[in-house]
Amino acid sequence: GGTFDRIHIGHEKLLKIAFEVGEEVIIGLTSDTKAKKAEAMRNFLNLKIDIKLETFLTKKFGNNFSIVKLNDDWGPGALDEDLDAIIVSEETEKVASELNKKRALEGLNPLDIVTVSLILDKKGEKISSTRIRNSEIDREGNKA
Repeated sequence: GGTFDRIHIGHEKLLKIAFEVGEEVIIGLTSDTKAKKAEAMRNFLNLKIDIKLETFLTKKFGNNFSIVKLNDDWGPGALDEDLDAIIVSEETEKVASELNKKRALEGLNPLDIVTVSLILDKKGEKISSTRIRNSEIDREGNKA
């Protein structure tokens, strides 16, 4: 899950692994409500349309995915007993561990946590949508 407002090579790596691991992938797209807690973002509908996330995913990975709105850190993973794994970056691994604690309280099996390492630019700094939005780097991590 994430904002995906600037799709970059880190997102692509995370999604590639998700599609390699899963038969069907659920992508959580941060809602307006959750985004306002973190930073100013475009609204959910415009975000989804503007970045053409569905088109990108279909072109790269096929049609075995769904996009859901994330209003919290948990998304569908908290209560869906049919899910088997969660794909996270190093930054969000703790959230996945907390999710498994929440699932245990609900009597659900824990999800396998697949952690994907961050992609760094030539300076050793993480590639992020925020840095792209701020015109520090491009989607490949090169200086903008």
